Parts: sequence; structure tokens; C-alpha cells
Amino acid sequence: MVRITEDLIRKRAEHNNCEISTLEELSLHQQDIERIENLDKWCRDLKILYLQSNLIPKIENVGRLKKVEYINLALNNIERIENLEGCESLKKLDMTVNFVGELTSIENLKGLYHFRELYLTGNPCTEFEGYKPYVLATLQQLKSLDGREIEKSERILATQDYGVLRARIIQQQEEYKKKREREKKETESQEEKKNEKKPGFDGRWYTDINASDTQKPKDGETGGGDEKTLTIEEEAEKEKEYWAQKAAWTPETRIEMHKHMEEQKNKDKKSDKEEKKKPRAMFTADGRPYNINEPKLDFSLTDNEDINALVLDIACYRHVDTALVDVDVQTRYVRMVIKGKVFQLALDEEVQPDSSTAKRSQTTGHLLVTMPKAKQVVMPKKPEPPVTKCNKTNKNADTKRQKLPNIERLEVDSSLKSSVDFTNIVNKSEKIVPPLGSKMISKDIPEKPNSEDFVDDPDVPPLE
Repeated sequence: MVRITEDLIRKRAEHNNCEISTLEELSLHQQDIERIENLDKWCRDLKILYLQSNLIPKIENVGRLKKVEYINLALNNIERIENLEGCESLKKLDMTVNFVGELTSIENLKGLYHFRELYLTGNPCTEFEGYKPYVLATLQQLKSLDGREIEKSERILATQDYGVLRARIIQQQEEYKKKREREKKETESQEEKKNEKKPGFDGRWYTDINASDTQKPKDGETGGGDEKTLTIEEEAEKEKEYWAQKAAWTPETRIEMHKHMEEQKNKDKKSDKEEKKKPRAMFTADGRPYNINEPKLDFSLTDNEDINALVLDIACYRHVDTALVDVDVQTRYVRMVIKGKVFQLALDEEVQPDSSTAKRSQTTGHLLVTMPKAKQVVMPKKPEPPVTKCNKTNKNADTKRQKLPNIERLEVDSSLKSSVDFTNIVNKSEKIVPPLGSKMISKDIPEKPNSEDFVDDPDVPPLE
């Protein structure tokens, strides 16, 4: 049952800054409300009230809404119009598709001076003989009935035969009341049959008092004996049969249909939860880790004896950000999570988690995890060859060669050594031209003679 609470009203009053004391319009449709309450206390300024498509059986707690002008109560379980005498400003009342069978209850609307529109379409009272004339004669201030304007001639004719109309309406009401009582009894008997416990079953897995006669249900059966687990196809067929069967249109059947739909919704929610992927088990019952490769990555695990460590090479996705890769090394297993997918590998030997390292290649994207073994192994030294004069000389030469920089030397054929004269590479007789501006004067170059008009003046400074 959904109740009208302060939180519910505030949620529906967002257009009024969630203030309910000054609220003028409120919509509470399709909320499965079963009772009108608290509105006349908290929302005194209401002018428009929407309560359609609920399970309200009675009009109540609205008498102090002096400013309300329009109330919509369509698609509810109301059987009588009442408790609206205090709604002085009421102009329009919508009672479409309810169960109003007491048509004389509209006389409670006589004192509403501003009342103009009434909707009763889909109610049992509309099938009464003389329905429309009786309503027109009773509510003189009414301007429209079931969406149609009222003409003056219709009202005059209805007023002339008002006494006879009312007596006929009361008679039909009584017949309808008897019919409703029979429907209520039938509904109660059907509910009792459903709630009856089947003989021989008291909630335990046996039908006799003796424990030796304990009988467990067969596969596919439950403790109820006749009930069994249905397949999806059987459930769909059963649901189809439920909606295909005929039933009287009463408030009780409407409530039953609503409960049935709620049960189906709960079943669907439950099945959705069950269908959700269960968390993967990482370890066996005795604590041993599973080998898991959800991302389906290629990998190789090698035992590097030189560094006494296990090396795991994982072909990680190249374009995955390293921040999305989480590596966890434990003594007996290594786990990696890539974008929510788990890679776990059990190790045959214990490793040192604190000394383990993980490096990723920037080119290939591979992840290299180096895990030193917990058990240290002492490797024997390689035997050295015996020291001889030749070995000692070679050893010294190798040591010197290691110290010297790596220089490539030009090899010359020894057969050509005697025929090549490296001392005469430069020809001394070749004239050498000094660079421009140089004071160097070669002895082999003759000095240029002075011209005829040359005068050697000692006061002239030399050229530099």
C-alpha cells in the first residue's frame, strides 16, 4: 500500500520549489494509492488535484480544500460520491471508469454553487434507466455531463418527471446492491479456496508422523505436492490463460489484477537478479588459486636461473592505458586486472612479492613481470683454466684491450710492406704557396726585382 506522505508530495511539488503549504496543483496519478489522506492538512491552497489511476475506494479528507476547483478521480474503485460538500469552489469532478452504483449520492453536490462539469462515463450507474434526466434534474447548476453540454429543453423535461425518475433510480440501486453483495461473497469464497492448505502437508517434507516414512519431493516438485517448478514456456502459457479468462468487473477483481501484476514484476526482478553474472571464484575450497584468463591473452612463464626468478611475459593490449592495468603478485600466484577482466596464474614455487617488478614495453605493449624466488639458490663458480705463460700473456693483453677504447686498426698485407716507401709520400720539390697574408717567404722562391722608378724612402713606414 502506497500512502500519501510529506516526502511524496514534496517530490511532486518541484514546480513550487518543494513548498507544499502554498501548492496549487498536485499530481498523484498512477501511484497505487489506496487512501486519500493529509491533503486537507498540508495543502490548503490546492486548486487542481490529480488522483486518477490509483486504487482509492472512497472519497475522504478533501472537505477542507476550500479553493479546489478540479478533482480527477478517474480509474479508481469509488462506489459512492461523498464528502465533497466542503469544497466550495469545486467546478469539475471526473469520476470516469469507477464503480459508482449509488446514483442518488450525487445529491451531495447540490450545495456546490460553482459546480459545472461532471463525468460518470464507465460507471454502473450510467446503465440505469433514466440516468441522464435524473442527473440533470438533481444538479440544476450543471452545464455539462459526460463531456456534452446540457440544453434547457432537456432540463425542463427532466424536472417535470423528477419524482418518478428518482423512485425508479432507487429501485435499480437496490437491485445493484444485491448484485454487489453476491459478487463480494463469490470473491471471498474464491480467496478461501486459494488459501486452503492441501491435506497431508504441514510445511515439512513428510506426510506421516513417523520420521522413518519421510518422503522427499521428486525432482521438479516443491513441498506443496501439486506445485512444481514451471519452465519459461509454461509460465507464459499460464499467464496467457489468466488474462484470457472472463471475470466480473468489480473493485475486487481490479485489486486482484493489480496484485497479480505486482507479483509478475517481482518475479521478473528476481529472475533478472539471478541471471546476473555471479562473481567468479578465485580459489578452490582448500585455498589453491585457479588459473584464469578472462581477457584471453597470450603469455609465457619462464624460469630464469641466472637471476633465480620467474619471468612472466604477458601480451597485453597495446593501446590500453597503463592506468587501467592492475598487477598483484602474491607468494603463490600473480593476478592482473585489465579493464575489469581478470588474469590469474598459479605459481609452482614461492616468490618474493616485495622484490617483484612489472615493466611494460612502450612499443609492443607487453607486460614483463619479474618475480624473484623465495628460496635462494647458490650457483657454483665456473672453473678457471690453469694459468700458463701463454694464458697469462693473453690474459694481460685482454685486460689491456678492455681498458683501451675500441679502435679499429687498418691491416696491411705484410708482402707489400717492403715495396711501399712511406717516407716519400710528400714531394719536397713541389712548390708550396703560403697562405694569403702570411709573412713566410720560401727560400726557393726568388725575390721580385724593384721597378725602375722605385725610390727607397726611409721615412715611409713598411707595409704590414
